[in-house]
Amino acid sequence: MDRTKIPVETRPGHAPVTAAEWFAGGRRVWYDPAPARVPTGKQRAAAPDALRVFERITAAAPGTDQDAVWLTMLPGFPDGSYGWAQVDRLLGGDLAPRLYVEPVGKGDSDKPRDYRYSTYERADLVQALWRHHGVRRTVVVTFDYTSLALLELLRRQAERTSSGGTAGTVIVAAFMINGGLFADAHSHPWQGTPLLASPLGALGMRRWQSSPRAFAASMLRARMYSRGYRPGPEELSELWSAITRREGAAFAHNAAGFVAEHHRHADRWDLSAIIRDLDDTVALYVGGSDEDPYEHRQIPATRQRVPQAQVLTFPGGHLTTSEQPHLLAAAIRGIAARHGVGTAGTGPALTQTLPRSGATP
Repeated sequence: MDRTKIPVETRPGHAPVTAAEWFAGGRRVWYDPAPARVPTGKQRAAAPDALRVFERITAAAPGTDQDAVWLTMLPGFPDGSYGWAQVDRLLGGDLAPRLYVEPVGKGDSDKPRDYRYSTYERADLVQALWRHHGVRRTVVVTFDYTSLALLELLRRQAERTSSGGTAGTVIVAAFMINGGLFADAHSHPWQGTPLLASPLGALGMRRWQSSPRAFAASMLRARMYSRGYRPGPEELSELWSAITRREGAAFAHNAAGFVAEHHRHADRWDLSAIIRDLDDTVALYVGGSDEDPYEHRQIPATRQRVPQAQVLTFPGGHLTTSEQPHLLAAAIRGIAARHGVGTAGTGPALTQTLPRSGATP
């Protein structure tokens, strides 16, 4: 077991990526949730229930092998893919191909009123985009609640393997940051998802949609940041712009039940059982933040139950994407390089680890 401690560093100065810039760099594609596919041509005409979902792709250099390993980035709650914006600019254009997925209900994706938001449908969307883009092998990075979607994708991979199936995208490595890995280790404070999932939370989301001030106050009360980090008005304003895009504040209530969903499917989405069933064929990295009140119990649980996983801890609170984007980008680049992102190679074995010297990978 490796317990890599990512040191505190001075955050380099840079102009933050705005929500408008982030969404301008991607596109909205059609998605039909019933067959879980990206329809094209005649398929789209025959798909009356198709939705538009946002994706953002950093393309590989011309001539890159079609079997190249992709980097798939799955977003957090409730900020969606925009939560990756400050990390993305630090990853650079050479780490490719990489795909940012925006679930239904978030960011620039459609937000249907009568839609069964769930971990299963988010996993379906990821697989549909993988098929659409011909992704054969991928390293997956998750932040916050999409750890559950990844657990479902890993469970499906284990089921395919056990049945002798060879079709489908292969996840070669997973990096899960500040997310739920074990149903009995969630520790969300009442000001966060428990409040959002309540009827009072539904009313509060109406205020979020119409009032940047109410949104900012709620974010600060929700203990998303560390004691030493105070987001500025511009940062909160851009976050509000991303979350409320296309009347999106309601999603924070509609999807806030993912912890309860995890409890209902605790056996299926148990990280230790999944890794055991995969026979350690997927390299596993788990990230945690020193002052995260939401998922801090997941780290000791991982060390005890999945000792082969490499654990990285970051300074700051739950929103590492906001507080420490440079450290997070360095860790992602190290893992991606180790497992062949941009190449057709299989990547090294799980037994290789990040440096123990305390330097970022």
